[in-house]
Amino acid sequence: MLTRRHVLASALAAPAVLRMGIGTAHAAITLKISHQFPGGTIDKGDFRDRLCRMFAAEVAKRSGGEIAAEVYPNSSLIKTNAQFSAMRKGALDLSLYPMPYAGGELPETNIGLMPGLVTTYDQGLRWKNEPVGKALTDFLADKGILLISWVWQAGGVASRSRPIVAPEDAKGLKVRGGSREMDMVLQTAGAAVLSVPSNELYAAMQTGACDAGITSSTSLISFRLEEVAKSLTSGAGASYWFMLEPLMMSKAIFDKLPKNQQDVILAVGAELEAFGRKGAQDDDVEVAKVYEKAGAKVSALDAATVGKWRDIARDTAWKDYSAKTTTAANLLKLATDVAA
Repeated sequence: MLTRRHVLASALAAPAVLRMGIGTAHAAITLKISHQFPGGTIDKGDFRDRLCRMFAAEVAKRSGGEIAAEVYPNSSLIKTNAQFSAMRKGALDLSLYPMPYAGGELPETNIGLMPGLVTTYDQGLRWKNEPVGKALTDFLADKGILLISWVWQAGGVASRSRPIVAPEDAKGLKVRGGSREMDMVLQTAGAAVLSVPSNELYAAMQTGACDAGITSSTSLISFRLEEVAKSLTSGAGASYWFMLEPLMMSKAIFDKLPKNQQDVILAVGAELEAFGRKGAQDDDVEVAKVYEKAGAKVSALDAATVGKWRDIARDTAWKDYSAKTTTAANLLKLATDVAA
Protein backbone atom coordinates (compact mmCIF):
# COMPACT_ATOMS: atom_id res chain seq x y z
CA MET A 1 0.00 0.00 0.00
CA LEU A 2 1.60 3.26 -1.13
CA THR A 3 1.09 5.85 1.59
CA ARG A 4 1.90 9.55 1.69
CA ARG A 5 4.81 8.84 4.03
CA HIS A 6 6.27 6.22 1.65
CA VAL A 7 6.01 8.65 -1.24
CA LEU A 8 7.67 11.44 0.75
CA ALA A 9 10.43 9.23 2.11
CA SER A 10 11.41 7.97 -1.32
CA ALA A 11 11.22 11.48 -2.75
CA LEU A 12 13.53 12.82 -0.05
CA ALA A 13 16.00 10.03 -0.71
CA ALA A 14 16.07 10.61 -4.46
CA PRO A 15 14.67 13.94 -5.65
CA ALA A 16 12.86 13.50 -8.94
CA VAL A 17 12.16 15.81 -11.83
CA LEU A 18 8.92 14.99 -13.59
CA ARG A 19 8.13 16.31 -17.02
CA MET A 20 4.43 16.93 -17.43
CA GLY A 21 2.61 17.65 -20.61
CA ILE A 22 1.06 16.51 -23.84
CA GLY A 23 3.36 16.42 -26.85
CA THR A 24 6.12 18.07 -24.84
CA ALA A 25 8.72 17.49 -27.54
CA HIS A 26 6.85 20.01 -29.71
CA ALA A 27 5.76 22.38 -26.98
CA ALA A 28 6.06 26.07 -27.77
CA ILE A 29 7.38 26.64 -24.25
CA THR A 30 8.56 24.48 -21.38
CA LEU A 31 8.02 26.03 -17.95
CA LYS A 32 10.16 25.11 -14.95
CA ILE A 33 8.27 24.94 -11.63
CA SER A 34 10.42 24.85 -8.50
CA HIS A 35 9.55 24.38 -4.83
CA GLN A 36 11.22 23.34 -1.59
CA PHE A 37 8.83 20.57 -0.62
CA PRO A 38 9.15 16.79 -0.98
CA GLY A 39 8.20 15.40 -4.36
CA GLY A 40 5.54 12.78 -4.91
CA THR A 41 3.06 12.06 -7.67
CA ILE A 42 0.03 13.88 -9.01
CA ASP A 43 -2.12 11.69 -6.74
CA LYS A 44 0.05 11.12 -3.65
CA GLY A 45 2.22 13.20 -1.38
CA ASP A 46 2.51 16.79 -0.19
CA PHE A 47 -0.48 18.69 -1.60
CA ARG A 48 1.77 21.61 -2.64
CA ASP A 49 3.80 19.34 -4.89
CA ARG A 50 0.59 17.77 -6.18
CA LEU A 51 -0.83 21.23 -6.94
CA CYS A 52 2.22 22.01 -9.07
CA ARG A 53 1.90 18.71 -10.94
CA MET A 54 -1.83 19.22 -11.47
CA PHE A 55 -1.12 22.71 -12.77
CA ALA A 56 1.50 21.35 -15.17
CA ALA A 57 -0.75 18.60 -16.50
CA GLU A 58 -3.79 20.84 -16.92
CA VAL A 59 -2.03 23.71 -18.71
CA ALA A 60 -0.50 21.17 -21.07
CA LYS A 61 -3.93 19.69 -21.75
CA ARG A 62 -5.76 22.99 -22.22
CA SER A 63 -3.04 24.49 -24.37
CA GLY A 64 -3.12 21.51 -26.70
CA GLY A 65 0.50 20.75 -25.87
CA GLU A 66 1.74 24.30 -26.53
CA ILE A 67 2.85 24.54 -22.88
CA ALA A 68 4.88 21.85 -21.15
CA ALA A 69 6.18 21.98 -17.59
CA GLU A 70 8.86 20.38 -15.46
CA VAL A 71 8.38 20.16 -11.69
CA TYR A 72 11.48 20.36 -9.51
CA PRO A 73 10.77 19.45 -5.85
CA ASN A 74 13.17 19.62 -2.88
CA SER A 75 14.76 22.87 -4.14
CA SER A 76 16.58 20.61 -6.60
CA LEU A 77 16.69 23.28 -9.32
CA ILE A 78 17.30 26.44 -7.28
CA LYS A 79 17.95 26.79 -3.56
CA THR A 80 14.92 27.73 -1.48
CA ASN A 81 15.70 31.34 -0.65
CA ALA A 82 16.94 32.13 -4.18
CA GLN A 83 13.71 31.20 -5.97
CA PHE A 84 11.90 34.50 -5.53
CA SER A 85 14.79 36.58 -6.87
CA ALA A 86 15.22 34.16 -9.77
CA MET A 87 11.57 34.65 -10.79
CA ARG A 88 11.94 38.44 -10.62
CA LYS A 89 14.90 38.21 -13.00
CA GLY A 90 13.15 35.81 -15.37
CA ALA A 91 15.63 33.03 -14.51
CA LEU A 92 12.87 30.81 -13.04
CA ASP A 93 9.37 30.46 -14.44
CA LEU A 94 7.23 29.46 -11.45
CA SER A 95 7.52 28.51 -7.79
CA LEU A 96 5.13 27.55 -5.05
CA TYR A 97 6.83 29.84 -2.58
CA PRO A 98 6.22 30.98 1.02
CA MET A 99 5.76 34.71 0.48
CA PRO A 100 7.52 35.98 3.63
CA TYR A 101 10.70 34.17 2.57
CA ALA A 102 11.08 37.16 0.26
CA GLY A 103 10.94 39.60 3.18
CA GLY A 104 14.66 40.29 3.13
CA GLU A 105 14.37 41.43 -0.48
CA LEU A 106 10.94 43.07 -0.32
CA PRO A 107 9.84 43.69 3.29
CA GLU A 108 6.27 44.29 2.11
CA THR A 109 5.91 40.54 1.39
CA ASN A 110 5.97 39.84 5.13
CA ILE A 111 2.26 40.69 5.10
CA GLY A 112 1.97 37.02 4.05
CA LEU A 113 2.80 35.91 7.60
CA MET A 114 1.72 38.64 9.97
CA PRO A 115 0.92 36.91 13.29
CA GLY A 116 -2.67 37.29 14.37
CA LEU A 117 -3.71 39.16 11.23
CA VAL A 118 -5.36 36.26 9.40
CA THR A 119 -7.12 33.80 11.69
CA THR A 120 -9.33 31.76 9.31
CA TYR A 121 -9.10 30.38 5.78
CA ASP A 122 -12.20 32.32 4.75
CA GLN A 123 -10.57 35.56 5.84
CA GLY A 124 -7.31 34.90 4.03
CA LEU A 125 -8.92 33.76 0.82
CA ARG A 126 -11.13 36.86 0.74
CA TRP A 127 -7.99 38.94 0.30
CA LYS A 128 -7.84 38.06 -3.39
CA ASN A 129 -11.03 39.97 -4.20
CA GLU A 130 -10.67 42.71 -1.60
CA PRO A 131 -8.66 45.97 -1.92
CA VAL A 132 -5.77 44.35 -0.04
CA GLY A 133 -5.53 41.70 -2.74
CA LYS A 134 -5.44 44.27 -5.53
CA ALA A 135 -2.82 46.31 -3.67
CA LEU A 136 -0.67 43.24 -3.06
CA THR A 137 -0.93 41.90 -6.61
CA ASP A 138 -0.20 45.33 -8.07
CA PHE A 139 2.85 45.71 -5.83
CA LEU A 140 4.19 42.27 -6.74
CA ALA A 141 3.54 42.75 -10.45
CA ASP A 142 5.53 45.96 -10.30
CA LYS A 143 8.37 43.91 -8.79
CA GLY A 144 8.15 41.19 -11.45
CA ILE A 145 5.94 38.57 -9.74
CA LEU A 146 2.43 37.33 -10.57
CA LEU A 147 0.21 35.39 -8.16
CA ILE A 148 -1.21 32.41 -10.05
CA SER A 149 -2.86 30.40 -7.23
CA TRP A 150 -3.64 31.87 -3.81
CA VAL A 151 -2.82 29.27 -1.15
CA TRP A 152 -3.11 29.93 2.59
CA GLN A 153 -1.92 27.50 5.26
CA ALA A 154 -2.54 27.43 8.98
CA GLY A 155 0.37 26.46 11.18
CA GLY A 156 1.27 24.81 14.43
CA VAL A 157 4.28 24.23 16.65
CA ALA A 158 6.49 21.15 16.91
CA SER A 159 8.62 21.21 20.07
CA ARG A 160 11.45 19.01 21.30
CA SER A 161 10.35 19.63 24.87
CA ARG A 162 7.34 21.34 26.45
CA PRO A 163 4.33 22.45 24.39
CA ILE A 164 4.27 26.05 23.19
CA VAL A 165 0.63 27.10 23.40
CA ALA A 166 0.49 30.52 25.06
CA PRO A 167 3.20 33.16 24.51
CA GLU A 168 4.72 32.59 27.96
CA ASP A 169 5.46 28.97 27.02
CA ALA A 170 8.11 30.14 24.54
CA LYS A 171 10.29 31.82 27.16
CA GLY A 172 13.87 30.55 27.15
CA LEU A 173 13.46 28.36 24.05
CA LYS A 174 15.06 28.69 20.62
CA VAL A 175 12.16 28.86 18.17
CA ARG A 176 11.84 29.11 14.40
CA GLY A 177 8.94 31.45 13.61
CA GLY A 178 8.91 31.66 9.80
CA SER A 179 9.04 35.43 9.29
CA ARG A 180 10.67 38.54 10.72
CA GLU A 181 7.39 39.59 12.27
CA MET A 182 6.75 36.22 13.89
CA ASP A 183 10.29 36.34 15.26
CA MET A 184 9.57 39.74 16.84
CA VAL A 185 6.57 38.29 18.64
CA LEU A 186 8.58 35.32 19.88
CA GLN A 187 11.38 37.55 21.13
CA THR A 188 8.87 39.69 23.01
CA ALA A 189 7.59 36.48 24.59
CA GLY A 190 11.12 35.70 25.78
CA ALA A 191 12.29 33.23 23.12
CA ALA A 192 15.46 33.22 21.06
CA VAL A 193 14.80 32.86 17.32
CA LEU A 194 16.31 30.94 14.45
CA SER A 195 15.73 31.87 10.80
CA VAL A 196 15.72 28.83 8.51
CA PRO A 197 13.37 27.65 5.74
CA SER A 198 11.06 24.84 6.77
CA ASN A 199 12.99 22.24 4.75
CA GLU A 200 15.97 22.83 7.09
CA LEU A 201 13.96 22.63 10.30
CA TYR A 202 14.38 18.88 10.87
CA ALA A 203 18.18 19.15 10.99
CA ALA A 204 18.01 22.22 13.23
CA MET A 205 15.76 20.45 15.73
CA GLN A 206 17.67 17.18 15.52
CA THR A 207 20.96 18.87 16.42
CA GLY A 208 19.43 21.03 19.15
CA ALA A 209 20.10 24.28 17.31
CA CYS A 210 16.34 24.80 17.51
CA ASP A 211 14.00 23.75 20.32
CA ALA A 212 10.75 24.28 18.44
CA GLY A 213 9.52 25.20 14.99
CA ILE A 214 6.36 26.94 13.87
CA THR A 215 5.36 25.96 10.37
CA SER A 216 2.36 24.85 8.33
CA SER A 217 0.51 21.65 9.17
CA THR A 218 1.62 20.21 5.84
CA SER A 219 5.28 20.91 6.53
CA LEU A 220 4.94 19.51 10.05
CA ILE A 221 3.97 16.25 8.33
CA SER A 222 6.05 16.29 5.16
CA PHE A 223 9.34 17.14 6.87
CA ARG A 224 8.76 14.37 9.45
CA LEU A 225 9.19 16.67 12.44
CA GLU A 226 7.28 14.22 14.64
CA GLU A 227 10.50 12.19 14.66
CA VAL A 228 12.31 14.97 16.59
CA ALA A 229 9.37 16.41 18.56
CA LYS A 230 7.71 15.51 21.85
CA SER A 231 4.92 18.07 21.61
CA LEU A 232 2.63 19.50 18.95
CA THR A 233 0.41 22.54 19.14
CA SER A 234 -2.21 22.15 16.42
CA GLY A 235 -3.63 25.05 14.46
CA ALA A 236 -6.67 23.10 13.29
CA GLY A 237 -9.28 24.81 15.46
CA ALA A 238 -7.67 28.24 15.76
CA SER A 239 -4.31 29.73 14.82
CA TYR A 240 -2.36 32.99 14.97
CA TRP A 241 -0.05 31.66 12.22
CA PHE A 242 -1.42 31.75 8.67
CA MET A 243 1.03 31.90 5.79
CA LEU A 244 0.33 32.95 2.20
CA GLU A 245 2.15 30.34 0.14
CA PRO A 246 1.01 30.92 -3.45
CA LEU A 247 2.02 29.52 -6.79
CA MET A 248 3.90 32.48 -8.28
CA MET A 249 5.16 33.18 -11.78
CA SER A 250 7.80 35.42 -13.26
CA LYS A 251 6.04 38.38 -14.91
CA ALA A 252 8.87 38.63 -17.44
CA ILE A 253 8.17 35.07 -18.59
CA PHE A 254 4.39 35.47 -18.47
CA ASP A 255 4.49 38.66 -20.55
CA LYS A 256 6.32 36.88 -23.37
CA LEU A 257 3.51 34.35 -23.80
CA PRO A 258 0.66 34.79 -26.28
CA LYS A 259 -2.64 35.79 -24.70
CA ASN A 260 -4.27 32.40 -25.18
CA GLN A 261 -1.49 30.75 -23.14
CA GLN A 262 -1.67 33.47 -20.49
CA ASP A 263 -5.41 32.88 -20.20
CA VAL A 264 -4.89 29.14 -19.72
CA ILE A 265 -2.31 29.70 -16.96
CA LEU A 266 -4.51 32.17 -15.07
CA ALA A 267 -7.63 30.02 -15.39
CA VAL A 268 -5.94 26.83 -14.20
CA GLY A 269 -4.24 28.66 -11.35
CA ALA A 270 -7.53 30.10 -10.09
CA GLU A 271 -9.31 26.75 -10.33
CA LEU A 272 -6.64 25.03 -8.23
CA GLU A 273 -7.22 27.33 -5.26
CA ALA A 274 -10.05 25.10 -4.00
CA PHE A 275 -7.68 22.12 -4.09
CA GLY A 276 -5.10 24.14 -2.16
CA ARG A 277 -7.58 25.05 0.56
CA LYS A 278 -8.79 21.48 0.95
CA GLY A 279 -5.23 20.16 1.07
CA ALA A 280 -4.26 22.61 3.79
CA GLN A 281 -7.36 21.96 5.89
CA ASP A 282 -7.07 18.18 5.52
CA ASP A 283 -3.51 18.39 6.84
CA ASP A 284 -4.65 20.55 9.77
CA VAL A 285 -6.62 17.48 10.87
CA GLU A 286 -4.09 14.88 9.80
CA VAL A 287 -1.13 16.40 11.65
CA ALA A 288 -2.57 15.62 15.09
CA LYS A 289 -3.03 11.97 14.09
CA VAL A 290 0.58 11.73 12.86
CA TYR A 291 2.02 13.21 16.06
CA GLU A 292 -0.23 11.23 18.39
CA LYS A 293 0.85 8.05 16.63
CA ALA A 294 4.48 9.04 17.19
CA GLY A 295 3.79 9.51 20.91
CA ALA A 296 3.84 13.30 21.03
CA LYS A 297 1.61 15.33 23.35
CA VAL A 298 -0.92 17.24 21.21
CA SER A 299 -2.35 20.57 22.40
CA ALA A 300 -4.92 22.86 20.79
CA LEU A 301 -5.27 26.63 20.52
CA ASP A 302 -8.44 28.52 21.36
CA ALA A 303 -9.63 32.02 20.50
CA ALA A 304 -8.49 33.48 23.84
CA THR A 305 -4.94 32.17 23.39
CA VAL A 306 -4.81 33.37 19.78
CA GLY A 307 -5.85 36.76 21.15
CA LYS A 308 -2.81 36.82 23.46
CA TRP A 309 -0.49 36.30 20.51
CA ARG A 310 -2.37 38.92 18.48
CA ASP A 311 -2.07 41.48 21.26
CA ILE A 312 1.71 41.10 21.30
CA ALA A 313 1.82 41.23 17.49
CA ARG A 314 -0.20 44.46 17.33
CA ASP A 315 2.21 46.21 19.70
CA THR A 316 5.38 44.93 18.04
CA ALA A 317 5.31 43.30 14.61
CA TRP A 318 2.34 45.20 13.18
CA LYS A 319 3.77 48.57 14.21
CA ASP A 320 7.25 47.70 12.96
CA TYR A 321 5.94 46.45 9.60
CA SER A 322 3.68 49.46 9.09
CA ALA A 323 6.63 51.81 9.62
CA LYS A 324 8.74 50.10 6.93
CA THR A 325 7.25 51.70 3.82
CA THR A 326 4.11 53.49 2.68
CA THR A 327 3.10 50.37 0.77
CA ALA A 328 3.48 48.22 3.88
CA ALA A 329 1.36 50.62 5.94
CA ASN A 330 -1.35 50.56 3.27
CA LEU A 331 -1.32 46.75 2.98
CA LEU A 332 -1.67 46.32 6.73
CA LYS A 333 -4.53 48.82 6.90
CA LEU A 334 -6.38 47.14 4.04
CA ALA A 335 -5.78 43.67 5.51
CA THR A 336 -7.21 44.66 8.88
CA ASP A 337 -10.36 45.79 7.06
CA VAL A 338 -11.01 42.17 6.01
CA ALA A 339 -13.02 40.71 8.88
CA ALA A 340 -12.25 37.28 10.25
